[in-house]
Amino acid sequence: MDRMDRMDRMDRWGRVLWWWLRIGGQVSVGCPVRVAGRGPEGVWLWLAAGSPGWRARLPGGRRAHLRDLDPERWPPGGFPLRPDRWRNGSALILQPPGAGYAVWWFFSRDGTFGGWYVNFERRTRYEEQGAVNEEGTDIVVDDLELDLTVSPDRHWRWKDEESFAVRTGHPRFWTAEEAETVRADGLRLAALAEAGTFPFDGTACDFAPPTDWGTALRRRPPGPWLTDGAPA
Repeated sequence: MDRMDRMDRMDRWGRVLWWWLRIGGQVSVGCPVRVAGRGPEGVWLWLAAGSPGWRARLPGGRRAHLRDLDPERWPPGGFPLRPDRWRNGSALILQPPGAGYAVWWFFSRDGTFGGWYVNFERRTRYEEQGAVNEEGTDIVVDDLELDLTVSPDRHWRWKDEESFAVRTGHPRFWTAEEAETVRADGLRLAALAEAGTFPFDGTACDFAPPTDWGTALRRRPPGPWLTDGAPA
């Protein structure tokens, strides 16, 4: 029996939550996700390819990214959000309790495992009205830019090192001390990948959601506590 089989699938199994990614306090993207379980390793979420959601409307169109825009020129009230869809492959996301990162298992449309992705982040959960609540429906992730990609054969590499270094110390982003912690966590996780240790030991690489899940079709408008780039 592997870790996925031991997960608590009681009333949380399949529950729809909202996952929001912010960069420098500005919402970049938000999508509905389903709870795939909860266990000692943390909360497991499923984000289906093509899920409807919201994305920041940026100058430059759909190919624009917040990391390429000068934060000093961002509008005071934040960029507006527009309806969109999750453009990447489906992913199983593990959010370990108290950790400054989440581990993603990416899958192609035919269900083939494509590798792991470690996103370094701060996480807070909110109720729809904006109050902090660990059982809330909104999971707000403040992205810390640096990432770690791990291929199925467990070769790893850093991602976005240059932009991470440029933004370190900027008041919108993270401190030099936080940057040191992120790098230390990254090296520790890279060592786990090299050793083939959880979460890089094959756990959940064959995960398949129930056939009746599909995409979570709740296109709930973002609350006012998100649209201005920061919770109230």
